[in-house]
Parts: sequence; C-alpha cells; structure tokens
Amino acid sequence: MFAVMGITGNVGGAVANTLLQQGKKVRGILRDRSKAQAWQDKGVEVVTADYDDHLIAAFTDVEGVFGMIPPNVLPDPGFPDSVARIAAIKKAILAAKPPRAVFLSSIGGERTSGLGLVTTAHLLEEELGDTGVPSAFLRAGSFMENILHSIPAARATGMYFAFYQPLEHPFPLVATDDIGRIAAETLLETWQGNRVIEISGPTYFSSNDVAAALEKALGRPITAAAVSRETWVDTLAQNGMPADRSGAYIEMTDSVNSRWIDFGAPGTEHVKGTIDLVSAVKSLTERAS
Repeated sequence: MFAVMGITGNVGGAVANTLLQQGKKVRGILRDRSKAQAWQDKGVEVVTADYDDHLIAAFTDVEGVFGMIPPNVLPDPGFPDSVARIAAIKKAILAAKPPRAVFLSSIGGERTSGLGLVTTAHLLEEELGDTGVPSAFLRAGSFMENILHSIPAARATGMYFAFYQPLEHPFPLVATDDIGRIAAETLLETWQGNRVIEISGPTYFSSNDVAAALEKALGRPITAAAVSRETWVDTLAQNGMPADRSGAYIEMTDSVNSRWIDFGAPGTEHVKGTIDLVSAVKSLTERAS
C-alpha cells in the first residue's frame, strides 16, 4: 500500500496511476470527498484529510508516501498556508514513520533567497529533510501544463506571449505525467538517508520552441513575443493576478531568466522524462478546445 497526496491533481494522479499499473495498492488522500468516486472505481482506498491530523492515519501501515503541497500563485506574505501544510505533513511523517517518502519540490529548491513562489519548495525540503525517514525530494522543472493558460491567446492572436526570456534560451520544462511516473518509480526503490532528484523533460525547450509546438498543435502560424519586463505587473493584472500579489511570481520568473533558479546543484541525481513538448502541447490544445 502506498499513500498518495494530491491524487486528484496532475502529478498525484500520475503517481497513483503508475503504481496501479505496477499492481500496487494505493491509498488516495483527498481534501474533497466528492472527487473520490473515479478513484474508488479503480480500486483505490480513499481517505479524506485536509492537511490535518487525519494525515497520521493516512500515512500509517504503508510502504511509502508521496507528499506535496498545492501550488499557490497568490500567497500571503511569509507563505503561511504553505508553512502550515508542510508542518502538518511533517507531524504525520514523524508519527507514522513510513519506510520511505517522496516529496514534490521544485527546481531551485536548494536556494535560500530570490525564489518567489519556489520559496515553498525550499521550505518543504528544509522542514522535511530531518524526519529520519528516507526521503527523496523531486526538483521538477516548470510544468509543460502551464502552457495551457497561453493557448486561448495564441489561438486568437497568433502570438505566444512569453515571460521566459530571452526567447531563444532553453529552459527545463517537464510534463506532469513524467513527474508522477518518476515519483512512483522512486517509491518502489529502497534507499537510506535523503536523495534529491532533478527532473527535466527529454531536453530543454525555449520560448521559441513552445511557439513552434503551439503552431503544430493549432495549425496556424504562432510567433513568440517577449512580454516587456516593464509591463509585467500590468499584464499579469489584466490576466487576473492583482498588482499587489504578483511579486512572488515576478521574483520567481526573474530568477529563472537570470539562471539563479536552474538545475545542476551539487549532489543531485538527474532524471529525464520521455514526453516531448510537441506531444504535450498537442494534448493541451485538445483539452482547451
């Protein structure tokens, strides 16, 4: 039996499906039980826990735990929601003492400053790295699925408006199905101490590559256009991110563009996914239709 948090999301769902395909039993942890039926139909044992003491029972009598906190692109100062959720996971890990745990972190998780939204990944690694339970932290690149938000504008205007710049520079993007698969495969391994695993796609991809993939998927010319740094606050506000709450996103993006957030930290393993950008974007455009 393996406990999987975030089972209704992209990564957690991929973890669970991979484990089921391997003939393993899965205990899915949900905050909203109304989403349980599809997983119960697959034979998953479903438990409800909202980053509270119910996690202790959910983590008990399992071979391994996949843990994560949900992304929050509009955090309050100091990331209080994420801090509380990490503390709840740590409390449950310490109480249940599963044989091993795999946690979703992020590229840049080793940094202590200049991270913006990635700060929560650093906090997670810092807090959960001393539980005494053999733990693997998955520092994943930027999700290919984030491109989904750019599809309507690309379809309407023929432009891919890029915050990752310069347009020709390759960045580490990765599909969430690859992250989930690698997480599940890691859970099936045995190790001592802590591991840090960087996860990228089969290669790096530039914003120009994203535009080319969108062009193939949408069947119309698509050109990448760098969003001027001076307009980021206003542009994000026009797309639903209040000006007084966009600072963490902007700091993260600046750090990615400056390579402060990047792969290659000493002592890390590196695993490449197999899903290419064109296939991922094609799937996303079908979802957006």
